[in-house]
Amino acid sequence: NEVEALMLEYSLIKQHKPRFNVRLRDDKSYPFLAVTLSDEWPRARVMRGARHKGTRYFGPYAHAYAIRETLDLLLRTFPIRTCSDNKFERHVRLGRPCLLYHIEKCTGPCVGAVERAEYDALVDDLLDFLDGHTEPVGKRLEEDMRRAADALEYERAARLRDRLTSVRKAIEKQQMVGDRDEDLDVVGIADDDLEASVQVFFVRRGRVVGRKGFVVDKVEDLTRAQLVGRVLEGLYVEPTLGIPRSVLVPDEPDDCDLYESWLTQQRGSRVAVRVPRRGDKRSLQETVTRNAREEFARHRLRRASDHNSRARALRELQEALDLPEAPLRIECYDMSHIQGTDYVGSMVVMEDALPKKSQYRRFKVRDVPGNDDFAAMREVLTRRLGAYLEDRERPVAERSGRFSYPPQLLLVDGGKGQLAVAREVVEELGLDEEIPVAALAKRFEEVYLPGRSEPVRIPRQSEALYLLQRVRDEAHRFAITYHRSLRDKRMTTSVLDGIPGLGPVRQKRLRKELGGVAGVRKASVEDLKALPWLPDTVAEAVYRKIHTPTPARRSLQPVPFSGAETGANPT
Repeated sequence: NEVEALMLEYSLIKQHKPRFNVRLRDDKSYPFLAVTLSDEWPRARVMRGARHKGTRYFGPYAHAYAIRETLDLLLRTFPIRTCSDNKFERHVRLGRPCLLYHIEKCTGPCVGAVERAEYDALVDDLLDFLDGHTEPVGKRLEEDMRRAADALEYERAARLRDRLTSVRKAIEKQQMVGDRDEDLDVVGIADDDLEASVQVFFVRRGRVVGRKGFVVDKVEDLTRAQLVGRVLEGLYVEPTLGIPRSVLVPDEPDDCDLYESWLTQQRGSRVAVRVPRRGDKRSLQETVTRNAREEFARHRLRRASDHNSRARALRELQEALDLPEAPLRIECYDMSHIQGTDYVGSMVVMEDALPKKSQYRRFKVRDVPGNDDFAAMREVLTRRLGAYLEDRERPVAERSGRFSYPPQLLLVDGGKGQLAVAREVVEELGLDEEIPVAALAKRFEEVYLPGRSEPVRIPRQSEALYLLQRVRDEAHRFAITYHRSLRDKRMTTSVLDGIPGLGPVRQKRLRKELGGVAGVRKASVEDLKALPWLPDTVAEAVYRKIHTPTPARRSLQPVPFSGAETGANPT
């Protein structure tokens, strides 16, 4: 059936690791709190790596120090052994317990200081506590403490009080995010065209008992729904903490019924895969997704700062684009506007595959009426390369340094049209032999080169494509930021702007003393001249500007919206 086919497919992918299937890889080996039930005297320990039969695992935890602190607190209440088998056997031969016995963090099974039934009860209580059954343990310790106090056994009552405090601290480390009978896993995803970061919170009995994160290599083109399905396959083919009743995902998988059937079959009871729409579950989903975004940013930063990766990216880029040398300086250009208004261009620079932000430049497009990305790209490139030629003609001591260096790869965001414009500009300026040009299309991450009808497809997992994508995204971000600043500035202009002698400081003081622009409108020219700090000529200019009738405005008709702020041609 379909469920068996799904599992067979996943097992074959895991066995043969084909090139064109998505790969899930942990960004680190996460630690688990494990209890070795297969041992004669079960042992609590922190474990990583492969799972062993006969061992109960709790977690994974994000940090090893967090799990060690939790285990240290729990040993005060559930003093089972934590020593290795070799150390245990050595103390059996010596007939003398170790230090942990003397500080009451072990019951001393190595020297027969505890009965088997009592020790097994401690292990069972620890497992129940880690499973989320925390209330019975706390209530029992509190009752034992009160009985000891009533029986005047104050030392025993004090020890029980300390154990109760340790239990409460351990409970506090497990964040409460749901009802006490809720078991669920929450999946958050942040991705780009090449990779995705996945974060998972494991919630048992309403508490976050573990967290896991990994990075997905998108070896194939995946929709968001397909990506969620692959993530579920990787998570639950070998579930560490079992399968909960509910799995919260950011988007529905491509075949939600199939995945629910598969998980239901594994669990033995109904499992729901759903997208939370509102309330606490939605807030929790957003928290996990925010963790995924932050982890993705750290992952990309680690990758970008790795010198070997940068060197490999430049070498692969040189080979893929047939460049005469490795492009140590890459410049990327992008346009941004809305319906042709606030037209701007951006230039970002990568030197040695790292952002050179001091060399970033932004351009306000001046001579392009309406919406014409090609003409805007021509203007921006002509101004930049023209400035380079002018600067090159000057003596070295007189050069400005702003546009003194030519790029070893000029990259434009777009397809064949943008590439044709870039090629024409460098040819007109006589730089075609000096500056290679290329265009990076958004849809399939294809690179267009002059003289080639077919685009160059750089392997999806190569460092070269990752570098191109990063510089293109940075150019887009820089252009959007500049466009928004111009638009916001234009939309917040005041009637007091442009009056000679009325600068920002006087404007602010005038609005403050007269009660805003409305108060300035109501003031007579005598009221304005009465202000001791405002010159009479400026007061008269303010009055004339405010009270000069303006031509009747045309009725504004709605303009079809072409999409979000974008550097692409509106459709």
